[in-house]
This record gives sequence, C-alpha cells and structure tokens, in this order.
Amino acid sequence: MISVEEARKNILSALSPLTSETVSISEACGRYLSENITPRRTQPPADLSAMDGYAVRAADVQTVPVTLNVVGEAPAGGSYDSPLGAGQAVRIFTGGPLPEGADAIVIQEDTTREGDRVTVLEGVASGRYVRKKGLDFTEGQTGLAAGRKLTPRDIGLLAAMNVPWVSVYRKPRIALLATGDELVRPGEPVGPNQIISSNTLLVAAMIEQAGGIAIDLGIAKDNEQSLRQMAAGARSADMLVTLGGASVGDHDLVQSILGKEGLQIDFWRIAMRPGKPLMFGDLNGIPMLGMPGNPVSSMMCSYLFLLPAMLAMLGQPPRLPKTTPAILGNPLNENDRREDYLRARITGQKTGIPVIETVPNQDSSLLSALSGADCLLKRPPFAPALSEGAAVEVILLDTDFPPC
Repeated sequence: MISVEEARKNILSALSPLTSETVSISEACGRYLSENITPRRTQPPADLSAMDGYAVRAADVQTVPVTLNVVGEAPAGGSYDSPLGAGQAVRIFTGGPLPEGADAIVIQEDTTREGDRVTVLEGVASGRYVRKKGLDFTEGQTGLAAGRKLTPRDIGLLAAMNVPWVSVYRKPRIALLATGDELVRPGEPVGPNQIISSNTLLVAAMIEQAGGIAIDLGIAKDNEQSLRQMAAGARSADMLVTLGGASVGDHDLVQSILGKEGLQIDFWRIAMRPGKPLMFGDLNGIPMLGMPGNPVSSMMCSYLFLLPAMLAMLGQPPRLPKTTPAILGNPLNENDRREDYLRARITGQKTGIPVIETVPNQDSSLLSALSGADCLLKRPPFAPALSEGAAVEVILLDTDFPPC
C-alpha cells in the first residue's frame, strides 16, 4: 500500500490543464480564467463628481462665504466643455465630468443659489468629492489574472472593463461507471439481493458542484462484455471513474477486464480508511480512477483525490481541504497503520472553538452518518490515543473546496 500523499502526488503528476474555450461573461461565473484579462477602457474615463453640487476651483473657495457665477451644467452623460475661470462654478451631478480647470466639488447642501449666482458656505480642498480618472482601473493593466475562479463580483468588473467575452478552462468531463449485479437505480424495482446505487449520484453532485460535468455511463453488470461495452462510453471524457469492482474479490472485475482493453495501473491500494482499495491508471490515454463500492469510501476518495484532480485540469495549483482547530468531545483509541478520516459532528463551542464528537459507528456503508456529519477528523497512521478535551484539527464539510 502507498500513502495518501503519495497517491495524490501520482494522480496530480499524471494530469495537465485542459484546453480553453471562449464564453460570454453572462455564462462565466464559476469558471476559471485561462488568460489574464486587461480592461478595454479606463474607469472613470475622466475626473468625475462623486456628489451633486458645484464644480469649482478650490482656490476660489478657501475664504467663505464667497459668491461664484454659475456658467453651466455637467449632468451624468453630459459635460460642460469650456474651461472654468476664476470666480466661476458649474452645476454638476453625481457622475458628471469635471470641466477643465475645476479640481473640487462643493456639495449642494453647503450652498445657496439665486439665479446664476451661488454662494458657497463651506470651503473645500482640491480633490474633494472628485473621482479621479483611472481611480478604479486603467486600460491595458491586468484586471483579472489567469487561474482566477470568477465570482459574481468579477462579472460586474468584467462588464465595467468592457470585456464581453473571456477565455476559460473547459469544464472537466468525468465519466462515472458503477459496477455490480446487485445495483439498481433509485426508483427501480429492487430484487431480494439488490441495493440502490447511490454512489453515482453522490459523486456526480460533487463533480457538478466543483465545476465539472458528470457523465453517467450507467451500471455495468459483473461480466466482461457489459463492463467493456459500457466503459467504452468514456472515450470522449477527460477522466473515467469506476465505482465498485476495485478490490481483489472474484467478482471485482474492473482491473482484470479493463487491463485487456489497455488499462495501465499506477497503484491500486492506499493506506487509508475508508477508501483502501483505490485504483489509478491510464486507459488508452484517459486517466482512470477506480473507487471502492461503499458510498462513504467513494465520497472520501472523491474529496481527497477526484476534486484535487479536477483542480489540476482547471489549471489550478495543488490544493487540499483546509483544517480548523477543534476540541475532541470523546476519547479515541490509538490508530493503526492507515490514515483515518472519522466522520464527526459539532456539538458545541468552548472559547470560540468547536467541540466535536466522532460518529459512534464509522462503517463505510452508512450514508445517514455521512449526511449528518459536519466535519472529518483526520488521524495520521499510528496516531496515539486521545482523551476527551484533546486539541485536534478537522476538515469542515460543505465548505468552499473547491470554491463553487
């Protein structure tokens, strides 16, 4: 068996970023930029007023009250195109461009006006209430860097930069193939020796949430013809993920059958619980990840291996789930040689730090325990026994990994 870290390193080293595609910014939220974005204009394009009031020369209003001649208006979308002379003011509105010679705004609350004369009651310094040209961004500079995952805020920025299209990494297409005579889909008739297939939907949801495209190839029977035919559906995918059939029992046929089709195995067991019988290899140029059949195991392997693999395809540097400090609410025995990921619930807080209790039954088939868990307690191989109240590190579930 190899370690979790070595397995992840082998997987990531075998992957490269996908090609890019051009999409409208209306469809770009959540996508990863494949190139730097530069503004196509300067914002603001000129010195603009930040308030309703009067554009003035600051030197004219240092001693107040002072009365100025109103020589014109500068509304948003319009302008006053003559230079502003000494003793003059221009009525201006928020977003209006300052006329040449003006360097400050007196807000209208600090003035009184009669006809074409305005009396300034409060003086202002140069630059007051002025949004300088290029304050937000400048044409030609780097606005957003390659590799960034676009947020709704970024979409607004792209629109303001007059960028209608962006180049983004193509979404990873992940083909999912469940295996086993015992499996039926949700809602189908269930025979006396059959179970509902939940893995495909669980992993597909994780793929879609992480920015990929899940391709459900169906459920292959435990025979060579079925598995070979259904695995052929992954030829247009960026990765094939099999669910079940990755162990060494007589009916675990993935490795033996796909080996005849060109599957080259890198590894097939890791020192991890749950998820020991994880397989990774290459099927005629398509990376292949063979996951265990138990639903908790497949979720854990997806979280620790598939999602980082998708990030690599999206041009992202290696990134692991973040851990956060916690206080253990129950004792734990020493760990064996496998890296352990225990499902746990947050039961309270102590001095602002969450208190967690591990789920009593850690069986890898228990989906209710997985659904009810808030976090994972990672325990290294041969970790010593822990008493209640021990300081630990946990991985919070349903957090932004990868950001979705």
